Order: sequence, then C-alpha cells, then structure tokens
Amino acid sequence: MSLLRQQQAAGRELFMRHAKREGRSVAKIRAVDYGDSCVVETEVFPVQGGTVQPGPYTFADAHQATAFVTEAVESLMYLGCDVYAE
Repeated sequence: MSLLRQQQAAGRELFMRHAKREGRSVAKIRAVDYGDSCVVETEVFPVQGGTVQPGPYTFADAHQATAFVTEAVESLMYLGCDVYAE
C-alpha cells in the first residue's frame, strides 16, 4: 500500500476542540480528514458521569465539517462553556 493510501486510511486530524464549564469537561469534538470524506467525532460528558459518543458525523469535505463544528462551538459558548483548541 502506498504511503498516501496509508495516510488516507488512517486519516489526518484537522483539529480538536475541548469545551469546559466551570472547570469540568463538557465535550470534545475532533475532525478527521480521510481524503474522500471528513468525519467529526464527539465525546460528551454528562453531569451524572460517564461518556456518551454521539455520531460520528460524516461530511463530503473539510469545509462542511468545519462549518458543523463552528456552529457546535458557538452553541457551547452561548451556553457558558469555554472552548479550547487542542
């Protein structure tokens, strides 16, 4: 398998966002580019504990995935979360 094919199969992380509220993790959002699609993976940390992993959400390209994450981050900020790039 060529190096390019291996990289596409593994995906390339575009970015990771980590939302916290009052010092407690609320959510992590990660975008991964696979070349022919872009996937957004999420982890949500409910107040009662545990982890929920909604998605993954698949988009045709990085532009669409970025628009989705931008809207999610804006919503989290509106709800009082601090959002960090990781």
